[in-house]
Amino acid sequence: MEIILEKNVGNGILRLVKGDITTRNVDVIVNAANSLLAHGGGVALAIVKAGGRIIQDESNKMGFVPVGEAVLTTSGALPCKAVIHTVGPQMGEGDEENKLKNAVINSLKLASSHGFKSISMPAVSSGIYGFPKDLCASILVENSKEFLINNAQSSLKIIEFCIFDNITLAYFKKALM
Repeated sequence: MEIILEKNVGNGILRLVKGDITTRNVDVIVNAANSLLAHGGGVALAIVKAGGRIIQDESNKMGFVPVGEAVLTTSGALPCKAVIHTVGPQMGEGDEENKLKNAVINSLKLASSHGFKSISMPAVSSGIYGFPKDLCASILVENSKEFLINNAQSSLKIIEFCIFDNITLAYFKKALM
């Protein structure tokens, strides 16, 4: 795991790391989920493989989760305390930017409501959902900055972006500069 960049914002820190989100030693990680919480590919599959079947079993009990919303499960064997499953938009479905913004904000609010101090999130919707990587980075970074500035009383003090590939990483680095 490699820390690429850290930036103080409000009462917290925005951090960019390169690596595998399933290994992050933070309070909670974010899963880029689909509305059915069927964790069959991408980050979602990696999280279930590393954390165990309990994550999928708990997800199955939740039912349908609308785009832009977020729910919480336990983390199984992962080093974090919990997993937030947020549903990002697919390109072409309409109002994608607002939906991604809601997915980020709802994830941060959910983490804060559980008293978590640190969160790690992937580039939600920028994989198979086709959301442009540069726009994803901009939306995630800007809304996380605003959250830290506007919610000084929040327990959340570290918001981390955990990125696996170099192309996406470059967009997040640019957005954080």
